[in-house]
Amino acid sequence: MKAIILQKTEGDFKPGKVYHQVPLVQVPIPTPGPDQVLVKIQASAFNHRDVFVRQSMYPGIIFSTPDKPSIMGADAAGILVSPGHPLSNKAVLVHSAVGWKSDPSAPEGAFGILGSTAPTQGRGTFAEYIVVGKDDVFECPEHFLGRGVEGWAEAAAVPLGGLTAYRAVFTKANVQSGQNILVTGIGGGVAIAALQYAVAAGANVWVSSSSEEKIEKAVKLGAKGGVNYKDAQWAKTLSTLLPKSRPYLDAVIDSGGGAIVSQTVKLLKAGGVVSCYGMTAGGDVAFPMTAVLKNIEFRGSTMGSLAEMKKAVEFIAKHKIRPVIHTVLDGLENAEEGFQTMKDGKQFGKITIAVVKDDKRKL
Repeated sequence: MKAIILQKTEGDFKPGKVYHQVPLVQVPIPTPGPDQVLVKIQASAFNHRDVFVRQSMYPGIIFSTPDKPSIMGADAAGILVSPGHPLSNKAVLVHSAVGWKSDPSAPEGAFGILGSTAPTQGRGTFAEYIVVGKDDVFECPEHFLGRGVEGWAEAAAVPLGGLTAYRAVFTKANVQSGQNILVTGIGGGVAIAALQYAVAAGANVWVSSSSEEKIEKAVKLGAKGGVNYKDAQWAKTLSTLLPKSRPYLDAVIDSGGGAIVSQTVKLLKAGGVVSCYGMTAGGDVAFPMTAVLKNIEFRGSTMGSLAEMKKAVEFIAKHKIRPVIHTVLDGLENAEEGFQTMKDGKQFGKITIAVVKDDKRKL
């Protein structure tokens, strides 16, 4: 089968200064072991972690060897081809992680995400097939079915980003109808999913971005408005947009870290929550005493459990949520374009790959 593998750069290199090669090669189709199933991948999707892996800025990465490929990618949808499973020959979403069943606090075991990492034995979704645990597949929601390439791309965009957003919005921030929510860094797949989920739950959502065009697109998805975080006074501007009947934020769903608590401390209600799932603004988070005195909570959120994935898929199906797709690349041969788009950060929505390219395929 075709697969995109991670090759180690020769010689000494520094994380963040290196960019490992990811060639498309032929490797054997994997064979399922006990309690595993084989999925024929129809579409895959990118996440920012894929760029971090190539930069050696992600924990637990492993490189390909002559005996064993290390395959990139964490998101996919496809057909479960193994016999004897309740979902055999059906369209499925592939769960992107291992080691986390149901504990709402944190993983119970050795947690790992698909895509060139040791905990998942180098298995990845930028390939024509993948082996996963028999419980790590979910039936594709009905509203993706029968829509060919578009439906497959949207389905592939769900697992990692959809689960990350679900945990950040509901498990960590406990977003409720009528609350005021800020989603930062709109444009990425997780931030857009967080916006869609919060809107579906009945919350009032504002967004931040460095792009007025992205803010306008977010408004079309249900946001009340937005602010440009390049403006030093963006928090003050946001305060003027909040309703007089509820002139505060209940929660912030954040992708950046850095100074987000200091920037929003005056906007957040006493006891408000910052639910942070990323570090695009920096690895160190400032937490001022003013936030302590207001009983504001900063809650880290990393992806989610298998149980939360089940809830996320049910929520997506109930509300017929369709992930926003920035582009569908034509085959694994064109994956490098996806890496570059992700590096540039100009996308609005998910970057996906049509792994199977013939036009006759249907969900």
